[in-house]
Amino acid sequence: SDPWTVLRLILWSAEYLTQKGVPSGRLDAEHLLAHVLGVNRLQLYLEFERPLTVEELDGFRPLLKRRAAREPLQYIIGQQPFRELELKVCPGVLVPRPETEQLVDVVLEWIAGESIDRPTVLDVGTGTGAIALSLATEARATAVATDVSGDALEVARENREAADLTDTVALHRGSLFEPLDDDVRFDVIVSNPPYVAEVDEDALEPEVRDWEPRSALFAGADGLDVIRGLVAGAARYLRTGGLLALEVGSGQAGTVASLLEAADGYTAVRIGR
Repeated sequence: SDPWTVLRLILWSAEYLTQKGVPSGRLDAEHLLAHVLGVNRLQLYLEFERPLTVEELDGFRPLLKRRAAREPLQYIIGQQPFRELELKVCPGVLVPRPETEQLVDVVLEWIAGESIDRPTVLDVGTGTGAIALSLATEARATAVATDVSGDALEVARENREAADLTDTVALHRGSLFEPLDDDVRFDVIVSNPPYVAEVDEDALEPEVRDWEPRSALFAGADGLDVIRGLVAGAARYLRTGGLLALEVGSGQAGTVASLLEAADGYTAVRIGR
C-alpha cells in the first residue's frame, strides 16, 4: 500500500538489476527513470519523495525489463554522450566507448602539435560518427567517414545533422578504403576498428556479445584481420608526415606496432594508453 516514490523505485530496481547480473544496477535504474520522467539524474535526487503516477510506472516497467535482459542501456535510452556530442545510438550500431574519446584526444594533440588549421580526416568504420563528428567539432576538421554498414551510416547521418556538420563531414559506404578516389590524401586517418578475436567471444559481457553488431566487434581468429587491412592500405592515402591512429584491443598493441614497423610508409610508431 506504500506509494512508489522516486527513491523507493530506484532502490527496488537497483536490487532487481543486480540480481540479474547488471554490474551498475543503481546507476542504470537512475538513468532509466530519469529518461522516463524527462529529467536529469540530479533532479531525481531533488524529488526522492515524490510519488510516481501510474503512467510513469507503466512507462518505466518495460524499460527495466529490457535492461534486466542485459540489453545495453544506451539502446534503451537511445543516446550516448561522447565528448561534446550527444549521439543517437540504436541496435545495429556499436555503442561509443570512453576509450575512443581518448583516441580522439591523441589525434587532437597531434593536430595541435602540427599547427594544422583545417585538418583533413578519414574515419574508417565510423559507426555512429563519433570520431569524425568530434574532430569536425573540436578541430574544425573536414572529414570523410566510411562504414560497411548501411544501418550505421544512417545513424551517423542523423548525428551529423543534429550536430550541424553536414557541410564538413561526408559519409560513404564501403570496406576500408574502397569508397575513396585514388588521388585523395588526408592529414589524419583514424579508426576504431573491429578487433575482438573470435576465440574471446564467450568472455564478453552479454550486453556486448548478445546485442552489439558482430561486424563491429570481431575480426578473425586473432582479432587483427581489419587492422591488417588498415595497415596495408592507409599509407597510400596519407599525406607525407600524416598520422595513422588506431584503437586496438588489450594485448594487441605490440603486435600492431610490429605490423606498422614492418610495413612500408610508416615511421615513429608509438603506443599510448
